[in-house]
Amino acid sequence: MDETRKHQVSLRGSSVKEITRDALLEKVSQERELRNYARRANAAALFIQRVWRRYKVTKMVALQLQEEWETLVNRNADGMTGTWISNAVLRPFLFFTACLSVRHQKIQIRDINCMKTCFRILLESLNSTDIKKNFCSLATSTLEERRVWTFQARKLISLCLFILSEFNKSHAGGQDIIVLTSLAMRLVVFLTDLKGWKSITGDNHQDSDRAVKDLVWFMGSGKSGIYISIRRYITTLDVSVSSQINSVVPTDDKILITASAITLALRPFHMINLDVNGPAILDVHNAAEQYCVFLLTIPWLVQRLPSILIPALKHKSILSPCFQTILILKEKILTKMSEMDQSEIHASSKVIPPVGWALANIICLATGSGNDSVDPGWFIQGLDYASYVHVVITLAENFLGWLENVGWMRKEKQDDIIDVSAEPIDTILHETETMYGSAEISYMDMFRPISQQWHLKNLLAIMNADSHTQSAETVPPNNIERSEKFELLDIAFFYSYMLRIFSVLNPTFGSLPVLNMLSFTPGFLVNLWGALESILFPRNSHITESNHHLCISKNSGKEKDGGFVKKQKGANKDGSNKWVNVLNKFTGKSQSGSDYRDVIEGHPRPSPVNEDSSNEWDIEPLRSGPQGISKDLTCLLHLFCATYSHLLLILDDIEFYEKQVPFTLEQQQRIASMLNTLVYNGFSNGIGRQNRPLMDSAIRCLHLMYERDCRHQFCPPVLWLSPATKNRPPIAVAARTHEVFSANLRTDDALTIRSMGSIITTTPHVFPFEERVEMFREFIKMDKASRKMAGEVSGPGSQSVEIVVRRGHIVEDGFQQLNSLGSRLKSSIHVSFVSECGLPEAGLDYGGLSKEFLTDITKAAFSPEYGLFSQTSTSDRLLIPNASARYLENGIQMIEFLGRVVGKALYEGILLDYSFSHVFVQKLLGRYSFLDELSTLDPELYRNLIYVKHYDGDVKELSLDFTVTEESFGQRHVIELKSGGKDVSVTNENKMQYVHAIADYKLNRQILPFSNAFYRGLIDLISPSWLKLFNASEVNQLLSGGNHDIDVDDLKNNTRYTGGYSQGSRTIKIFWEVIRDFEPKERCMLLKFVTSCSRAPLLGFKHLQPTFTIHKVACDLPIWATIGGQDVERLPSASTCYNTLKLPTYKRPSTLKAKLLYAISSNAGFELS
Repeated sequence: MDETRKHQVSLRGSSVKEITRDALLEKVSQERELRNYARRANAAALFIQRVWRRYKVTKMVALQLQEEWETLVNRNADGMTGTWISNAVLRPFLFFTACLSVRHQKIQIRDINCMKTCFRILLESLNSTDIKKNFCSLATSTLEERRVWTFQARKLISLCLFILSEFNKSHAGGQDIIVLTSLAMRLVVFLTDLKGWKSITGDNHQDSDRAVKDLVWFMGSGKSGIYISIRRYITTLDVSVSSQINSVVPTDDKILITASAITLALRPFHMINLDVNGPAILDVHNAAEQYCVFLLTIPWLVQRLPSILIPALKHKSILSPCFQTILILKEKILTKMSEMDQSEIHASSKVIPPVGWALANIICLATGSGNDSVDPGWFIQGLDYASYVHVVITLAENFLGWLENVGWMRKEKQDDIIDVSAEPIDTILHETETMYGSAEISYMDMFRPISQQWHLKNLLAIMNADSHTQSAETVPPNNIERSEKFELLDIAFFYSYMLRIFSVLNPTFGSLPVLNMLSFTPGFLVNLWGALESILFPRNSHITESNHHLCISKNSGKEKDGGFVKKQKGANKDGSNKWVNVLNKFTGKSQSGSDYRDVIEGHPRPSPVNEDSSNEWDIEPLRSGPQGISKDLTCLLHLFCATYSHLLLILDDIEFYEKQVPFTLEQQQRIASMLNTLVYNGFSNGIGRQNRPLMDSAIRCLHLMYERDCRHQFCPPVLWLSPATKNRPPIAVAARTHEVFSANLRTDDALTIRSMGSIITTTPHVFPFEERVEMFREFIKMDKASRKMAGEVSGPGSQSVEIVVRRGHIVEDGFQQLNSLGSRLKSSIHVSFVSECGLPEAGLDYGGLSKEFLTDITKAAFSPEYGLFSQTSTSDRLLIPNASARYLENGIQMIEFLGRVVGKALYEGILLDYSFSHVFVQKLLGRYSFLDELSTLDPELYRNLIYVKHYDGDVKELSLDFTVTEESFGQRHVIELKSGGKDVSVTNENKMQYVHAIADYKLNRQILPFSNAFYRGLIDLISPSWLKLFNASEVNQLLSGGNHDIDVDDLKNNTRYTGGYSQGSRTIKIFWEVIRDFEPKERCMLLKFVTSCSRAPLLGFKHLQPTFTIHKVACDLPIWATIGGQDVERLPSASTCYNTLKLPTYKRPSTLKAKLLYAISSNAGFELS
């Protein structure tokens, strides 16, 4: 038999076509599934029929009972007893209302009348003093009647709360539903208030009390749905916001309903306080939990309720159990808040989640606000401050997590590196401004107490007065897990989270209101630094056991005690190899056997720094960055950095250096070292999402400290270099990784490249200045190589620009011929000069005349007489754009062209003889200038503003207003510093605003059009990221060279001799003797004569290209010319294109000196040749 027929089965004999076994099994399985499906379908149909028949029959019975009930009630209006009400009225009533209204979640019109009738009967019965007629008398009767009464009373409460929840859905605004809801609330209030029972006697008081408590516990247990119903009702009330006016005036019935609802919501709390030893004390957190989840999360809870009801919500008997419950059951409560049905949340919840509303409502309820400056605000009486702060911290942390998740969903595709020039990172949900703009503003208004000084002062006073005790009324149960002490760390967490929330949700001012308050609260910043100093500098201050735990994270790793130390030791060992691995991945080399010399041939290793002095400023607890410190220390650092960076903006130099407030200069050095170590290691070890707020504030504070030190040094230079002393990468590696920083790399490379790129762009000062200059040159070298690969530079002389320039019109000719080139100015320029006599000057330009052209054009254009630039009134006479340049023909375009000229000089490594004002360079670096920098621009104006700032009398006596006067071409222009400024007098209240407005105008607004124009020209040749390696003074040094003198020994060691001269030649020996005797100015003139630039290269003469050369010019003279007679009459000459000095063979030093001085003072190019 063949193989196929072997596995076939005959179903009906050989006459029927046979099928395979697998096909048979599949067919049987399909038929079985069809039969099962048919059975399930039949069962489902039968079930649906039964349900429908049951519903139909139940509805018919309910309607029939309702008709009979109406007839019965109308016929027996008088003579109703409590027993008859229970049996004949309530039993059918509860049945048909449950079937016709509750089950459908909708109150029918016919049911409204029935409910009103029933509730009136019950209220009349409850008000009766006749025990037989009083319905509540059944609560103290026989056991069976008590059971029935309890069941019916609970059902009535549930029905009344259902009516409350349907208030806005059923016949919204109709008078009938208002009356019904009012009756329902009155009934529940009567039932749950022992004072309202008229049937109480001395014998049954205890039973009555037990029955009332049973109902109250029922409401608080959650089975009644009281808090959900009250939530639904309150959300229908109008919000009273400053930007809105209630269009509907609440009626007496509505006020009664609202008051009854709040009374019922608070009744379980009052019962807890009245009977703390009762059997239901185990349910103490049940009502508080529901209250927190459903009521405290209502948007604008306080703003919706009548002001007369607010004190009840603010009472300590309500807030204290809520605070304790949140702290004990925080995980459960936060989970419930996050799982709340979004359909029940107010429309604005598309922006703010329930936990956000709970946070805002708690702040409103725990504080009060005054209407004047004398009594600006207060905490409610008897508030447990520690619980309040811990609750706010708990909710704020969860709220920030939600904000971060929503915000980062939009940022995941962006670069992970922090943009240090941007505002704080958590900007999110801008659709709020268009969809619910006024609502967002009012939401942040609920946080107003946080930004007021009384709030922080009260917390500090409580912390200082009694940090170990708590109010006896608010002592938490033994199982509550929170700190027994109210410490500075709690306040730090509180305001750290508040800063982040304000920065995200305050669309106008960000965290500015809180920062203003924190910065000017006396002693707060000093206290923060004291806590940090004791942790980070234990050798300088006593470290306490309570602070020691802040260093070692209890939530950042289980192995902190041992692993943390191991990580520190390994970091320095592996740090330097990381950069080698990066370059190896670019070049394809293996790691084994390679070191820095093998990686980058010809590039020196980082400059050695005294290890002992650098270790002093490398803070050990911060060597792993934010990832290696505890959550507590992160919080302290974040709050300190954010607050101090804000204070630094307005702290003038007198306060900083002379008065030394708030910190001494020694403390400022420690702060700078802390920030420097934290930021550097943060980028070196990677930045987690949770550490971005800390890094943002630390970077901002570090930049302000560093810029102040650059302007007026208070830190030793080694401090800024210390974090990178041991693992600083080689120059070429740093430059190349910076250039590929934003390129698409593999995932395993990306983190290392990003972190290194961030170090270079954010903290370039950790590299010595010389290394950054080499890095800058490396960038230009790479740019030239890429241009050559792109075909822009294909050979010698190609793509060059030929220009002819008249000596007397060098600026105009240069502008006309070069301004339109843009970035093509990177190509070589061949210059032909026309002398003032109109004759072409002799010589070929191999680079020397183009250097001379750049030097001469800047000399003419930067001259104050030309009108484009002026000099500052300081002693160093630095260049600043002239405010009148805007009125000159092509003034702005000329300044843009000069930006290209300066860019060309930087690109070619040509030094210029001019330096710019610190303020102007700050603008080129994209940095904002503040008050103290005015001293570098206009010292007299700065002194006057400081005088106004510290003026003790009435500033009105000075007759100042918010204007500034400018003078140009004999005309005076009055400029308003603010809208209507000429009509606004400067007073003691606004003098700070005036001082900073003047400074802002002089330092930023006035100079901005010119700096923007210069910047546009500059970046055609120089990338902005290259310039940001340097501070303002270093940019000037990069442009104009080092000291205004020459290192003769360095020049001598890097000089080449040709034409027969050697180092031992008599004329050469005389030359170096004469040069040493020159004045510094004369040596600079010599250098300019030979190289067309008066300053030495930044890194020494070994970097001068071509090499400085002295060429022999032979002259026949007798040997006795050395002792008398006639010496060589020929003058020295120079070939600037080759950096060559053509020196005749002078025999006497006096002759050489005289001839050389004459030549270098003639200001001619090749004409002396």
